[in-house]
Amino acid sequence: MAVASRKSLQNRQVATLFLFLCVSVGDAATIRYSVAEEMESGSFVANVAKDLGLEVGKLVARGARLVSEGNKLHFRLHRKTGDLFVKEKLDRESLCGKADPCVLHFEIVLGEPLQSFRVEVRVFDINDNAPSFQNKEPLLKIPESTPLGSRFPLQSAQDLDVGLNGLQNYTLSTNAYFHLHTRFRSHGPKYAELVLDKPLDREEQAEVNLTITAVDGGSPPKSGTAHIRVVVLDVNDHVPQFSRLVYRAQVPENSSNGSLVATVTATDLDEGTNKEITYSLAQNPEAILQTFQIDSHTGEVRLREPLDFEATETYDIDVQATDGGGLSAHSKVLVEVMDVNDNPPEVMVSSVSSPLPEDSPLQTVVALFTIRDRDIRVGGKITCFLREDLPFVVKPTFRNSYSLVTDKSLDREDVSGYNITIVAMDTGPPNLSTETVIEVLISDINDNPPMFQKDSYVLTVRENNSPAVFIGKVHAEDLDLGENAQVTYSLLPPKSGDLSVFAYISINSDNGKLYALRTMDYEAIQDFQFVVKATDGGFLTLSSQVTVRVVVLDDNDNRPMILYPLQNGTLPCNDLVPRSAEAGYLVTKVVAVDGDSGQNSWLSYHLLKATDLGLFSVQRQNGEIRTLRQISERDPMMQKLTILVQDHGQPALSTTASLNILLVDGFSEPYLRFWDPSKHSKKVNSTTKYLVISLSVLSFLFLLSVTVIFIIHIYQKIKHRDTFTIQEHFYDDCNFPNNLVQGEGNGSLSRPGTYEICSATGTGNSEFRFLKRFMPNFPFPHASGEVRTEDRSSLPTDSNRNRSRGSEDHTQVSDDYM
Repeated sequence: MAVASRKSLQNRQVATLFLFLCVSVGDAATIRYSVAEEMESGSFVANVAKDLGLEVGKLVARGARLVSEGNKLHFRLHRKTGDLFVKEKLDRESLCGKADPCVLHFEIVLGEPLQSFRVEVRVFDINDNAPSFQNKEPLLKIPESTPLGSRFPLQSAQDLDVGLNGLQNYTLSTNAYFHLHTRFRSHGPKYAELVLDKPLDREEQAEVNLTITAVDGGSPPKSGTAHIRVVVLDVNDHVPQFSRLVYRAQVPENSSNGSLVATVTATDLDEGTNKEITYSLAQNPEAILQTFQIDSHTGEVRLREPLDFEATETYDIDVQATDGGGLSAHSKVLVEVMDVNDNPPEVMVSSVSSPLPEDSPLQTVVALFTIRDRDIRVGGKITCFLREDLPFVVKPTFRNSYSLVTDKSLDREDVSGYNITIVAMDTGPPNLSTETVIEVLISDINDNPPMFQKDSYVLTVRENNSPAVFIGKVHAEDLDLGENAQVTYSLLPPKSGDLSVFAYISINSDNGKLYALRTMDYEAIQDFQFVVKATDGGFLTLSSQVTVRVVVLDDNDNRPMILYPLQNGTLPCNDLVPRSAEAGYLVTKVVAVDGDSGQNSWLSYHLLKATDLGLFSVQRQNGEIRTLRQISERDPMMQKLTILVQDHGQPALSTTASLNILLVDGFSEPYLRFWDPSKHSKKVNSTTKYLVISLSVLSFLFLLSVTVIFIIHIYQKIKHRDTFTIQEHFYDDCNFPNNLVQGEGNGSLSRPGTYEICSATGTGNSEFRFLKRFMPNFPFPHASGEVRTEDRSSLPTDSNRNRSRGSEDHTQVSDDYM
């Protein structure tokens, strides 16, 4: 029954407290609530979203969460509804002890943007603890001669509740000797004193039993009892007397165990054993007995455990002096704990934004934290700063709360992350500080374009290369990360709009490798350049460009070409030398060129064959032909020379030139054509034989073709009975495709040659002459066998004009067919 009434009373108290549950938003965005202790887990406290003026959905979107200043959260937040609930049953006594009011602090942290609100919840006490006595059966020894009005302090009852629910009064059971007087301590619970109303007589009553009841102010009130046993002693008419009624002491909180607090002294006028005094700490709360101890003989009060100013600032110690006859006296020792700066500031980080974009604007909130110093009275003002010079700064937001914000621009490429050391220091003395490290990573944005390793590239490729050959590589680096650093390469079209470069070069878009698509010809193109673009993979792409120049290296793929003397296969090149010429006489000069370059085009001249090797010499460097000695009458009039022209390539290529030199007595002598009858007769007979064979083959092929065409025509006419125009299968105006009649010169490939079949008359026979370049143009004899000569006056004045006249009658064959 008592339990049911007690529970009903508690429920009424909780309901009463909820009637005046208050919410207030004061300065610095602090929200205050009030709840009663012993509320069950899940009990509703308040709607935070409504009190903050936020929409319900904002709590979820901004990731609302609770951050406690201590190590434990006593409340939980329903982010969808904004309701604040009790997480577990609250016990005010375990949370705050005797402190009143009992306030729990925590913060509500919101993100995007980072924001926090301080919340204070006051826990009201309910009467859930009854007063109790530590010693349930205290013993008092009182001499029978004790005068009326003597007071005997009793132990204090302990009640963990505070305020009206705490200890309020004491009552004493009805008796004839004592009444109860309640007294107050400056710091501590009330205590009671027995006051003697009637003289004691041991012979009449040797022992008196009393019951003391401690009552609190709850509704209904709760109580605790102790049974006092009073033993009446024989006469000891002097009680101990303390030197002071109250002893005062100041003890620093950092005093070690065993440190002397105070020394109490008491004297007794009795003699013998009644004069012997014993000191004790009787009738003191358990907390005092655990903290202090007294020497029973000397009266020295010493520390048993360390003091903590932040827990208890003063102690009220009751000291008892008892003589050998059992008489006792009481005095007080008031101990004031002196605060020392023994607690460094505490930094509590509630939220950190990491990673942080490197393009974050100035004053972006990076972290929120609070600082608490338990030695605020002696620690002085707290200073908060950063250990190193970083692009961040600490800014105070409200009391003991700070925010870490950006103070300078961030660059991930310079620093990818920061270990920010926050130092909180008090002013002491001594100065105590705490360091807290916050790690902030910097996230990348695409703010760096790809950069090529060189300002420009020069690559080389040797001509006559294979198609798709690798010629070089360009490389660009991007200081960003991830997709922002993925580089893609491409070729840019020239500003002129000429896209021919794309026919020569290809680039691998992933690694920047360059390939030659076509075979290069140094004689056609020596170098060319183009622009490569490197683009990163960022959302807003960045790019850079570089110019690449490709130099074609020459190969020795062109033979020397003779410009003089002409080697056209018609009339021989004849040069006249007077027989009176001295040694060293300049006869003529062989002129040749090479289509290659550099060392491949350096030419040297050599005398390969000669009618008389001792008569003429060829200058190696310039091709000049000079006489080695004076010409004699015995030297043949016709001197045939074969000159070798060679380049300096690897391997070397060469060309030969033939030259006839006529030794004459003077330049007025007629120009004679020398002819070898035996060679001419052989060539004529050979030509006639080949002509007969060719005519026979052509006749046979013609008859065969006519027969086949006639058969096909008859077959198609019988089968289809249709007619069609054969012209549909030919090109208009007999314009055949170019690729059927002419070659396309690439690199050093040869160009087409043109040939002519000519007939010559003047002999008794008809004959064909093929590839006139290979046949010397010797004079033909008349029917009589004599050599036909022309009048000297009709000849040109030099041999070059003779060669020009011979070249006008015939078509030259390309040098590539020599």
